[in-house]
Amino acid sequence: MELIKRIKQAETQAQELIEKAKAQAAAQAEESRARRLETLTQAEHDRRKTIEAAVDAAQSQGLEEVGGLKTQAEKKRQQLRNKVANKMDPAVAKIMDYLKG
Repeated sequence: MELIKRIKQAETQAQELIEKAKAQAAAQAEESRARRLETLTQAEHDRRKTIEAAVDAAQSQGLEEVGGLKTQAEKKRQQLRNKVANKMDPAVAKIMDYLKG
C-alpha cells in the first residue's frame, strides 16, 4: 500500500514537473518571439534611416554636380562667344560686300 502511495505521489510530482517545464518552454518561446519582433522592428527602422541618409547624400551630390555643370557650361559659352566675337565683324563685312556686289 505504501508503495502504491509513493508511486502515485511520484507520478503526481512527475506530472507537475512536466507542466512546469511546458510553462517555462512556452514562456521562453514567447520571450524569444518578442525579442525577434523587437529586433526586426529595430532593423527596419535602421534600414529606413540608412535609406533616407543615402537619398539625402545623393540629392546633395546631385545638386553639387548640377551646379558644377552649369558653371562649366557657362564658361564654355563665354569662351565660344569670345572666340566668335573676333570673327564676327569680318564675316559680317564679307556678307555685306557680297550682297552689295
